[in-house]
Amino acid sequence: MSTFNPGKLFVAYSSGVTATEPVIPRCYTLTHSDITGDLCLTIGIRYAWENINLNRDEVLGVWKQVGSSFHFYVYIYLDQGEYNINVAAKRNEIFKSELPLALTAIRYGDRFLFDAYPNLEQSLIIINFMSSYPQFARQESWGTFLHFSYR
Repeated sequence: MSTFNPGKLFVAYSSGVTATEPVIPRCYTLTHSDITGDLCLTIGIRYAWENINLNRDEVLGVWKQVGSSFHFYVYIYLDQGEYNINVAAKRNEIFKSELPLALTAIRYGDRFLFDAYPNLEQSLIIINFMSSYPQFARQESWGTFLHFSYR
């Protein structure tokens, strides 16, 4: 797993979103550069589809209200280009090992929202691994943002 470096994270807010408003709708698009190691987090009322490349290495997140509480849903696409089970298996392993970095980057990048709404720290994180291969397509609980704070 890579170590989170806040100096490598660049955050942009899209139209309709500020550092603290709104919670819903609030979508996250986290991309990275293989060359520089930079992470780019776009926070908006929709996903930043224009920032997504053909490699589909992005992590997408969104807040949803479930009853009286908020949950954070993450979507990761394991299939890439032409469907190949070996590629999906490799991407599954990479995403699983790098997901703590991605969640830490999202938590740190939107720290002003968490400061304004401290109860979001205890929101359940639900990861959706999307794949056409049943052995990789699944939903997992990854705890709360308390586990992914960077201070």
